[in-house]
Amino acid sequence: MSQAQIIDQLKAVVGADRVLTDADSLATFGKDWTKIFAPKPLAITFPNSSQQVAALVKLANELDFAIVPSGGRTGLSAGAVAAHGEVVVSMDRMNTLSDFNLTDRTVHCGAGVITEQLQNFATEQGLYYPVDFASAGSSQIGGNIGTNAGGIKVIKYGMTRDWVAGLTVVTGKGDILELNKDLVKNNTGYDLRQLFIGGEGTLGIVTEATMRLTRAPKNLNVLVLGVPDMNAIMSVLHAYQGKMDLSAFEFFSHKAMTKVVARGDVAAPFATEADFYALIEFEAISDADMDCAMALFEHCMEQGWVLDGVISQSETQAKNLWRLREDISETIAEWTPYKNDISVVVSKVPPFLAEIDKVVTQAYPDFEIIWFGHIGDGNLHLNILKPDDLAKEDFFEKCGQVSTWVFEIVEKYQGSVSAEHGVGMTKKPYLQYTRSETEIAYMRAMKAVFDPNNIMNPGKIIDA
Repeated sequence: MSQAQIIDQLKAVVGADRVLTDADSLATFGKDWTKIFAPKPLAITFPNSSQQVAALVKLANELDFAIVPSGGRTGLSAGAVAAHGEVVVSMDRMNTLSDFNLTDRTVHCGAGVITEQLQNFATEQGLYYPVDFASAGSSQIGGNIGTNAGGIKVIKYGMTRDWVAGLTVVTGKGDILELNKDLVKNNTGYDLRQLFIGGEGTLGIVTEATMRLTRAPKNLNVLVLGVPDMNAIMSVLHAYQGKMDLSAFEFFSHKAMTKVVARGDVAAPFATEADFYALIEFEAISDADMDCAMALFEHCMEQGWVLDGVISQSETQAKNLWRLREDISETIAEWTPYKNDISVVVSKVPPFLAEIDKVVTQAYPDFEIIWFGHIGDGNLHLNILKPDDLAKEDFFEKCGQVSTWVFEIVEKYQGSVSAEHGVGMTKKPYLQYTRSETEIAYMRAMKAVFDPNNIMNPGKIIDA
């Protein structure tokens, strides 16, 4: 069947005005935040129900074309890139919230609901949706589920996986499955829900989800500390975690902060320079909580673990302190960064980071390295910035060699080549550094069960 005939069939399923083939739409919806692969989809479709998604999947099986699910396209592993004539299935129209239940603290979401939309809804109900990250204003719940998104609150609240009460998915066969039915306890065999969380649309498409909410935190305070080295950061983490429940423990390098401050939108937290900075967020429900935080600060200063620090005195100041960490990705985007999203168990972070930094710096001394991440859960973001005089293609080729060295160190420390951004296409060549060949074989077998014709986001995570 010709491409024109396939497009006609797509229009018959979702409506003529819900299939786009113009160049701008193909370029926009065929890519995510990665810049390595050029988008080249056949068409963009906008279904409005699980039934329409199922009809598209059945059509794909019948006419032998591939499907790429599309959310907010904020991914950093090329998991939502359509580079080989696939049909993009956008969740934009499936963006409603419904069936809020105060007793269960749940709300039903279409896969196209924006993360910030869910957060704001929870706030309006006096509750809280805690999964949060810099792209909350554009990322979608379906994409968050597909990549098991983490973010800045994992140390207390966990990953997206921990907040999914139930799922509606369309498998690669076009079957609609209702998974878990929002139950807290449900020990009736395999929890298929968990396969689709983090599955990046390779087994099927998440179309709807029931998300759990929790109580809203009270009087959040932010503390930014300048520290001399990574070992000191770990000592600060141990000190604070031993006495307080933290909602965030982030870190960033001085080079990272310098880039953010240079934009002029936010000031440095204090005059003292430090190699690294820790950002701590905690609830001060009582005066005793604040007293404890300040006593710990003084203790860390006395031990030489902290060089200087500042604590927020208002909600506005807290937001500005957070911007020192949250604005890093947007700020460094102009340098076309090559990103690695890696993790180890928390106790191994200092030697792990030092070993990677040494290898990359010695191999490419002209490359600027920006470190930041969620150190409270062992997740580090290594960003290598492209020199102005180096072509993008040459830069990515050199960084490919860097990745091999980095992932050899990841394997040595029994870490993960992708902590929270998924595998997609960019991390797929390195999956064996975290997963054994036996595990990968089982993953291929599961893929074959749910998607026997390999039409669901092919080429992502594994090769079928």
